[in-house]
Amino acid sequence: MKINLSNRIIILPLVAMLSSVMSINSHADEYYRPVTQQDALVLEECGACHMAYSSEMLPAASWQKIIANLDNHFGEDASISPESAAQLSAFFSENAADSGWFGNRFTRGIDQNRSPIRITETPYWIREHYEVNPANWQNPEIKSKSNCLACHRNAERGGYDDD
Repeated sequence: MKINLSNRIIILPLVAMLSSVMSINSHADEYYRPVTQQDALVLEECGACHMAYSSEMLPAASWQKIIANLDNHFGEDASISPESAAQLSAFFSENAADSGWFGNRFTRGIDQNRSPIRITETPYWIREHYEVNPANWQNPEIKSKSNCLACHRNAERGGYDDD
């Protein structure tokens, strides 16, 4: 089959685009968009008490449920102004695990009728941490399953590979 110049003009950009997408997907289980200074409100409101988790770790409905119940945020009153809550809700919804056209690993296995409010209760998180001895969660240096930084030193920068 002979490929003429006009076909090359179409094929080459497609090959480049597919290579780029495949490269991103190959690291999807190790990297999630971190919360940065551009996300100042998220850092201020969420990062004041715990690591500001990537919005890509829960579906939009889960983030909406969390933000709607900040007066009882895992046993703490994390209430914020209605304006800030609306901004956070928009941010997390626009960048959630299911905001893209194909979702991500955190959305796989989640029942569509269920909106988990804990990242540690998603099927993906459970599958990735099956080998961790449950006694480790009681370790004073780790404290809980939600302390990503205890095991993933680059979590705040989006890196969740096995350190």
